[in-house]
Amino acid sequence: MASRFTHFLAIDWSGAKTSRQKGIALALCHSGSQAPALVRPDHRWSRGEVRDWLLNELPQDTLVGLDLSPGLPHLDLGAFFPGWEQSPAAAKQLWQLVDEMSEADDHLAASSFITHAEVWRHFRHAKGACGDLFPGGKGRLRRTEDRQSAMQLSPSSCFNLIGAAQVGKSSLTGMRMLHQLGGQIPVWPFDPLPQSGSVIVEIYTSLAARKAGIRPGRSKILDGPALDAALGALGVARHAPMERYTDHATDAILTSAWMRAHAHQPELWTPAGLAQVAQTEGWTFGVT
Repeated sequence: MASRFTHFLAIDWSGAKTSRQKGIALALCHSGSQAPALVRPDHRWSRGEVRDWLLNELPQDTLVGLDLSPGLPHLDLGAFFPGWEQSPAAAKQLWQLVDEMSEADDHLAASSFITHAEVWRHFRHAKGACGDLFPGGKGRLRRTEDRQSAMQLSPSSCFNLIGAAQVGKSSLTGMRMLHQLGGQIPVWPFDPLPQSGSVIVEIYTSLAARKAGIRPGRSKILDGPALDAALGALGVARHAPMERYTDHATDAILTSAWMRAHAHQPELWTPAGLAQVAQTEGWTFGVT
């Protein structure tokens, strides 16, 4: 089927504490074969600015990819936070809870949520601290992350808040932003895929790199020729040279191009097992 989207935006997100994150990058492309370009390439974004840009400046009919987990593991134990009476039943309720409990935290941070006595028990924290309900090892994984492992990718648990591979902080801050979008942009699969308009999906930039022929462990692109080689593997024209190459920028550019190349594939919108987790854990677009 032909993709109904005319624009493709990939957002490399960050859970850092600072007001403006060097780890945030937005890359946008249109239908066709032109290379994606960074949105405000010389700008250091805040999370609030990304939220406002999505609400006020997002082009119509854009497929938006967010590099974060909009849900937590639920299927494995039947709850996000087993044993806690306030554990939400669905992801949208989780977004609201994280946002409301972190209201006093600046820059869409989620420190107040993480340090809540009951919530703290489920996470692996910095400085060797570990909640008594964190299961050890890699930690709890969502169904889509189990599927990523089967694809020879290396997903991390959303309950891990420490180390280079941690995704917990970025995911929780992202949940705050999703709640503050107020339902104005549907988020798949928590919302049905509408017949028109923009849609937000979860992305995994390493998956896009793999599909562009980059070997495992070598997914970070830090120069123009390497970026052009990866884009070329997706049938994309050379990019406009940039003054500075960061893995955040190149991740966003490459993933934007990959989204455009694959958004038309119906099987990516109907992966096996989606129905069981569509309202709780969510799904990573492109994982089958």
